[in-house]
Amino acid sequence: MTPAQVLAYPTLTLAHVGDCVYELLARSHVVHQGAFPAHETHRRTVALVSAEAQCRAARALLPLLEADEKAVFGRGRNAKPKTIPKHAGAEAYAYATGLEALFGYLYLLGRNGRIRELWQAVLAAGEEA
Repeated sequence: MTPAQVLAYPTLTLAHVGDCVYELLARSHVVHQGAFPAHETHRRTVALVSAEAQCRAARALLPLLEADEKAVFGRGRNAKPKTIPKHAGAEAYAYATGLEALFGYLYLLGRNGRIRELWQAVLAAGEEA
């Protein structure tokens, strides 16, 4: 797909795809850490994909983003979803949606190397926290 084709999708559609991509990265990361009971695997994954965790990840990535990536992130952050989960604050949820839109955008463009690069930066930022 071309950037114009991808950008023609509604922002929340990009976030929908990006949510899946980000979740798969998190689940794969947790599984590669070792064999844990299912509840521990789930707990570790949730620690990476919660709105608060994604908000922290987005803030860590912002200085690393290219202009087009910042624009997509901004569209996602400013999107107006119909509902916000009770367990997430509005700001954290907005940043998480921006992050998911970014990952959806990169995935649909086939920029898997960039996805891996940003994911490694997310993990590195988490280790510093």
